[in-house]
Formats: sequence, C-alpha cells, structure tokens
Amino acid sequence: MIKWITKLFSSTPKEENIDNMKKYLIVGLGNIGAEYVNTRHNIGFKVLDFFAKKEGLSFETVKLGALAEYKFKGRTFFLLKPNTYMNLSGKAVKYWMDKENIPLENILVITDDLNLSFGTIRIKPKGSDGGHNGLKNINLVLNTQNYTRYRFGISDQFKKGQQVDYVLGEWNAEEEAKLPERLETSAEIIKTFGTAGLENTMTTFNGK
Repeated sequence: MIKWITKLFSSTPKEENIDNMKKYLIVGLGNIGAEYVNTRHNIGFKVLDFFAKKEGLSFETVKLGALAEYKFKGRTFFLLKPNTYMNLSGKAVKYWMDKENIPLENILVITDDLNLSFGTIRIKPKGSDGGHNGLKNINLVLNTQNYTRYRFGISDQFKKGQQVDYVLGEWNAEEEAKLPERLETSAEIIKTFGTAGLENTMTTFNGK
C-alpha cells in the first residue's frame, strides 16, 4: 500500500507537465478602443477576432485583457488580446503565461511588421523587437527574446515622418480585399502551431 501511494504521488508532476505542454497562449497585439479596430497596428486583434468568429468562440473580459478558450485535438488554446495598450503588452503576456502554467515554447505572438510587404508571413522562434513597442515590452518583461512570433507584413508605403499615421491608419481598399484570405491562413497557422509544432508551421507557411 505504501509503495502504491508513493508511486501515485511521484507521478503527479510528470502528468502535470504533460498537461501544460498541451496548453498554448496565442497573443494578438493591438490597441483597445473603437478608433483602432481596423488599423494596421491591430492585425493581432483582427486575427484573433476572425479566429474566434470562425470557431464560434466568445471573448471574456479578464484581468489585463480579453480571453477566449479553444480546444482542438487534445490541445487548449488561450487566445489573448491585451487591454494594456501596445507598449505594455508584456504585463498581460506574463500574467496569463504564469496563471495557466504555459511553457515559453508554447507562446505565439501575432504582430504587424513594417519591413514585410503586405500580407507576407514570417514566423520565427525568436528575434529582436525590430522597433515594435509591443515586442519590446514583451522582451523586457519576459527577460527573453526566445518566444515564437508571427509577423504579418503591412509594408512601409508611407512618406518620411508619417510612420505613426500609417501604422495607426486603416487598411486601404486593395488591402481590405486581400485580408480575408490572409486571415484564413492565419487561423490555420494557429492550429498548426499547436498540433504540428513550430518547425512544421514555419516550413508550411513562411513566405506564403
């Protein structure tokens, strides 16, 4: 009996680790407020909103953001839209990462990227912030750059000194027409990241 009890308790940490490895935190970066809803800088929010609508999910207002939970093929995905504004995104990421015991390698951050042409997909396992305030704060709070980010290209078609207006500006008609297909692809990226792993996700989607 004593041996059985000892074995039971000694196996608990291992079982918990397996469960935690099946949890994923998918973070869409953006700014809260109606004036930002359809802006280029809010592509992270837009991807998660599209995913939630497609899968019939609802976001719940929680501490430091809005959260939706999605279960798929034995995995649990926590979709997080921080409400801290872009330059404090790390606070929400760290809180929910710790609260749900999600390992660093199971975090995917979705963000806009000026250095990529519109709709270009770039998934990387780590990297610098590239001048992006959201990533800069996440790097600072997590004290690492070693988390997966999905960069969505928004191009750099603006004149000198107009970067802020461009980033916080709304999509033009041509971009709006192409967004639905890119959002569908983004939804597949989220699922693939959780079920097939990072390497397969990069191979399948980078450059597409």
